[in-house]
Amino acid sequence: MSLTKTRYTISEVEARTGLTQHTLRWYERIGLMPHVDRSHSGQRRFSDKDLDWLAFVGKLRTTGMSVADMVRYAELVREGAHTFAERRELLERTRREVRARIAELNDALGVLDYKINAYAAVEEAERT
Repeated sequence: MSLTKTRYTISEVEARTGLTQHTLRWYERIGLMPHVDRSHSGQRRFSDKDLDWLAFVGKLRTTGMSVADMVRYAELVREGAHTFAERRELLERTRREVRARIAELNDALGVLDYKINAYAAVEEAERT
């Protein structure tokens, strides 16, 4: 195991995550990113832990979680283990919302499948 930690510049993080430098700076400014280390010249230096956090934030964004809730979650993480229950509730609420959206999408998918099959049946009947 290396005694030195890998550090990434903001450009490298942009390339690895697909997030723009503007977004990365904004995440830091609003408190969504934990404290990002700086080089002696003041440049941001992201760690593997920061990249893991950004991947998790990406998943939260995919769920449709609001930025305010993501920032609240980040605050809770920084506050420590005594916030586990509140963090869990926030994630459970998000999971319920995702499941409801999945059910809506499955219903919509069923309607699309029905219509597609109906058109396919008409086209098949016209060919014969």
